[in-house]
Amino acid sequence: MSKRTKETIEDIDEERSYELSAGSVGEAALEAAEETEDDDRVPISEIVFEWANTLFAALVVVLLIMTFFFRQVTVNGRSMNDTLQNDDRLIVASFMYTPACGDIVIITHGEKYNEPIVKRIIATEGQKLSIDYETNEVTVDGTVLDEPYIKGKTIQRPNPTEIPDVIPEGYVFVMGDNREDSLDSRSVKIGLIPVENIIGKAFFRIAPFDKFGFVS
Repeated sequence: MSKRTKETIEDIDEERSYELSAGSVGEAALEAAEETEDDDRVPISEIVFEWANTLFAALVVVLLIMTFFFRQVTVNGRSMNDTLQNDDRLIVASFMYTPACGDIVIITHGEKYNEPIVKRIIATEGQKLSIDYETNEVTVDGTVLDEPYIKGKTIQRPNPTEIPDVIPEGYVFVMGDNREDSLDSRSVKIGLIPVENIIGKAFFRIAPFDKFGFVS
C-alpha cells in the first residue's frame, strides 16, 4: 500500500472517529436536556396544593373584610320606598363609622322592636329637631330640610315619641323615606336610636342588577 493511500485511509478514520464522538456528545447533551426538563416539572399535586392555599388565604381575607369593614344586608319591607325596595341587597360600611345626617343606616333594633331596620338619619346628637305635622316640614337647627327622597307626607305616628329640644349625646333620630308607611323614631316603639345600635352605613346596592350602584 502506498504511503499516500495509507494517509488517506487514516484521514477518513479520523473523520469517522470525530463524527462518532460528536454524535455521542450530541446524544449526551440531549439526554441531559431531557433529564433537566424532567427535573423542572412540578408535580400536579403540588400545583393543586399551592392553588388551594392561595384560595384559602383569599377567602380568609374576604371574611375578615366582610366582618370588620363591610357587611351585606337584605332590605325587608317598604319603609324606605322609593329609595330602596324590598329584597334589595346592600353593602354596609361598619368600620369606624360616625353617624351623619342623611345617611341610610342599618340598626340592630328599636326601643320596643327587636328586628333589624333600615332608616335615614335625620338628626344627630346636639342638634335641634322639630317636625311640623301640619306642613310636613322637618327642621334641624333652624333649617327646613330639603328632602327630595321622601315618599308621602311626614305624618304623626300612633304613640308618638316626645322629641326633645336637643337630641341627647349618643343618640340619633331616624325616619324612613316612605313617611306614611314607616315605623321609625316618630313612634315610641322605635324611639331615639343609641349610636351603638347602628351597624353601619348602607352605601352600595348589589342587587337587583338593574339598580346596581351607590345609594344615597
